[in-house]
Amino acid sequence: MNNAKLATKTNTQSNSVIALNRTTTVGGKDLLIIGGPCSVENQQQMETIAERLTGRIQALRGGVYKPRTSPYSFQGLGQEGLAILDSVRHRYQLPVITEVMAIAQIEAVAAHADALQIGSRNMQNFDLLKAVGEVDKPVVLKRGLSATIEEFVMAAEYILAHGNANVILC
Repeated sequence: MNNAKLATKTNTQSNSVIALNRTTTVGGKDLLIIGGPCSVENQQQMETIAERLTGRIQALRGGVYKPRTSPYSFQGLGQEGLAILDSVRHRYQLPVITEVMAIAQIEAVAAHADALQIGSRNMQNFDLLKAVGEVDKPVVLKRGLSATIEEFVMAAEYILAHGNANVILC
């Protein structure tokens, strides 16, 4: 990991505590619990989940763009799902995290979510990592399947090198 210049504890430019919103941070002394469904399916589902989890979680997650093996499987609600997440986010005062799978989705997701998630399948999508590096939102980077620690850290390095110091490794 000698190549990681920014994703190290010795780099004082890198944050150890990252704000998801005005009241919720990742890092520091407190444990952060993120909960929610795999997929945002409808408003009622998300209202029920948020109502039941409020007070037990500090952030809500839900996928609106779903990477599926089959092209015939549910691919997520997209823009409609983002609107649902946004309404639940405001009603329950929970920061929202959702996955972005393509550069074209970044602007819309950033407008409705407090943090962008890069899923394990996209951990080495270097163009996507560079693009979220230019966004002023925290990025939750999930470790890719079979990825080494060095590969994981270097994926974070792409985001950091493109200007976003708010990377959360998951």
